[in-house]
Amino acid sequence: MKRLALLLGLLAPAALQAAEPDANPAATLTYFDAATNATLDPVEPQSNSSVSQAALLAIYDALVRLSDTGEPLPGLATRWSFNNDLTEFTLTIRSGVTFHDGAKLDAAAVVRNLQRSIDLGGRAGASTQELTAKIASVTAKGNDTVVIKLKEPNGQIPFLLAMQPGMMISPASLTPEAYGGTLKPAGAGPYKVRIFEAANRTVMDRFDGYWNGGDGRPAIFIQQYVPDARARMNAVRSGQANLVLLDNRQIDEAKAAGLTVQVNERNTITDLYVNVSRDTTGKLKVRQALMHAIDRQALAEALGGGVAQPVVQLFARGYRMHDPELEKRFPYDPARAKKLLAEAGFPNGVDINWLMSNTSETRIIAEAVQAMVAESGIRMKLDVVDISQYVLFRRPPTRGDIYLGRWGGRADPLQVFQETASSDGSVNAGGAASPEIDALIAKARAMRLEDPEREKILHQLNTLTTELVSNVPLMTRPNVYAFRKGCVLNLTSYLNTGSDRFNDVRVGKDCK
Repeated sequence: MKRLALLLGLLAPAALQAAEPDANPAATLTYFDAATNATLDPVEPQSNSSVSQAALLAIYDALVRLSDTGEPLPGLATRWSFNNDLTEFTLTIRSGVTFHDGAKLDAAAVVRNLQRSIDLGGRAGASTQELTAKIASVTAKGNDTVVIKLKEPNGQIPFLLAMQPGMMISPASLTPEAYGGTLKPAGAGPYKVRIFEAANRTVMDRFDGYWNGGDGRPAIFIQQYVPDARARMNAVRSGQANLVLLDNRQIDEAKAAGLTVQVNERNTITDLYVNVSRDTTGKLKVRQALMHAIDRQALAEALGGGVAQPVVQLFARGYRMHDPELEKRFPYDPARAKKLLAEAGFPNGVDINWLMSNTSETRIIAEAVQAMVAESGIRMKLDVVDISQYVLFRRPPTRGDIYLGRWGGRADPLQVFQETASSDGSVNAGGAASPEIDALIAKARAMRLEDPEREKILHQLNTLTTELVSNVPLMTRPNVYAFRKGCVLNLTSYLNTGSDRFNDVRVGKDCK
């Protein structure tokens, strides 16, 4: 049964192509996004963000392919296995794969990619370091086998190789000086780069040499950064774009304009990341006060466009890790919030510095929360930066007590806790709220994915991180798209990041 699932996952793109007879392969898919790429180097830190993955996923195939629901499937590796104690991981590399520049994929190319990430050390993005910090050595055996020796047991490797560190770059691009903006972006994905303008747009051409076929994909895929939601809406109405990301509050307007609105449900949360090392947010009672000071139901109703749900944990309703009992833990209670602040040593209220990105959606949420928590004596001071500068929150010297982010989920729930709540989390600036969090993460990491004890630990972590307020979740955040009728086909929900995967999206032949 498992082998059948792997086979079906591997064949899914071809099946999707055959199911879209109305696609126009000569068309251009022009997508206006609320996020951008400062670089197309997948292992550079700014590529870590879950809101800037659309172009990276289109350009670079990874060794492991995640299904839309997060199951590890064959990608550039056709199979893999662990040794008995989870300290050695062996991959078989797919034959017949060509990079955009004509170079061939083989075991040596994989080793070179992984060794480059290892050598970058702290210059690599956090999600890459999650893998490379655990590797003792990586070697090629023949043309098609790669052996990764690990410093300690780790059952997560398939998931880690499905994200940025597993995205393969042509060896010809991996020159000594290639890093970030100096890297020539040549991958083995379904689209190759024609033009890249940092923090503006990426223009990609369909790669007809793609190992998994190219039938039906549009000839050109353009991802354009447009931070203003009104401008994105105007673009799809005028025909400047044929697909745009909406703010939730624009749903009714888009429908009234005759546009098709598609809601991609996902395990994505609008979340306040918290620096627990600050004099203010470092105190548990201050964090608890913040939880009680926010009326999540009102936020979801006013700003969620009818598709958001209030939530106090990092897992949406319907997802297997979601715990309904935890949702009762922090009801909206301004009086309780004031009492907690006083107990924390702030009887006259507290000032909290909010590092905030400059998107229109973020501003609206921030202003609503700012007004809401003021009733409890929490004074939010907004520090506005470009969305590409979100790394200022966690990069020393850290800036801000909190940061509003769109947590895009991960295929492995353990990665959620690692990145948001552990001492070395990629979006966690101040360390773990308790040593127990790190200890439980380490224990689960050393287990096989199918071990039932691992699932129990994951639920323990969910309870612990929620009660210790490692984060302040606000509401779920589906991706909401608008396009003219019949213009966009096969835009499926991709659970694993904040961006959906556009690799198999088609443009309808009657799109105008």
